[in-house]
Amino acid sequence: MSGNDYVKFVTQELVRYMNLTKEEKVKRKSQKGRYTRQHTLFGILPMAAKMLFRKNK
Repeated sequence: MSGNDYVKFVTQELVRYMNLTKEEKVKRKSQKGRYTRQHTLFGILPMAAKMLFRKNK
């Protein structure tokens, strides 16, 4: 992807986002998965280990 294509893509996405209504933005934000504090601070490995131990119990 050349630099010009990247700028074009970013511009299209920015315009698409700015055309959304406030309700659509809130709905879009709520659909995204929320990360736990543990995942945010330490990455996905502790979360994977926790899931593995829960599965084995």
